[in-house]
Amino acid sequence: MKSRRVTDSPISGVCVIHSAEVFHILRQKEKDLPLISVYLWGGRNEMNDNIIKVLLTDDQTLIRDGIRSILKDEKSIIIVDEASNGREACEKARELKPDVILMDIRMPEMNGVEATGIIKKELPETKIIILTTFDDDDYIIKAMSYGASGYLLKDINSEGLISAIKNSLSGNVILPGKIAARITSKLDSGSHEAEPVGLDDFTEREIDIIRLMSKGFTNSQIAGELYLTNGTVKNYVSQIYMKINVKDRTNAILYFKNKLNL
Repeated sequence: MKSRRVTDSPISGVCVIHSAEVFHILRQKEKDLPLISVYLWGGRNEMNDNIIKVLLTDDQTLIRDGIRSILKDEKSIIIVDEASNGREACEKARELKPDVILMDIRMPEMNGVEATGIIKKELPETKIIILTTFDDDDYIIKAMSYGASGYLLKDINSEGLISAIKNSLSGNVILPGKIAARITSKLDSGSHEAEPVGLDDFTEREIDIIRLMSKGFTNSQIAGELYLTNGTVKNYVSQIYMKINVKDRTNAILYFKNKLNL
């Protein structure tokens, strides 16, 4: 294992670990730090002078209002828009191309983890910070595997949230100290495997689309059959691909026939 050099950060309560092995977090530091920031080798070292454009995604208006209140006095950050679910976040991300997205997990229509996968595939430069009340290893690992730049609990203080947003653009991955050590071994070993997917894991609309895909329908034909836009169908198809861990239509249809008996 490569040696590591740990230095102090100008941000209070943040530990910067200089290593290409991103997720080898020093466990002995966990109890002393409210937040651990892991330096990604090759990331930007300094923030530029540009305003950071943030898209705020949460299904609870009260939460969005609270975060907006926290960020309104920070001159280097502007909230360009808000979304109330993952699907809306995907649409607004394509339109606005924000620098950072603050993303809740449990939302209607599409959850934040699935939205993270879609957005990072289409907009790899956009940083996504999962901001949630759920301290769940599976959510954390899946979100990070999709390319999330951080995972924070909503009880984080104002200074910590602002620092996390800025740090994400410097090429850092932010994890709360109290959960970082717990998931390190899973991230390092790559032992996390997706749970088997059955029909119960899909929404009714997704099942409608799966059945039509199995019959050979194109996205345009599905859109016409279900009275949806082509973009909406494309989003659903991408979401289905992620759930069954395939990258193309051929393998998806094979999966439907062999695993779901469709």
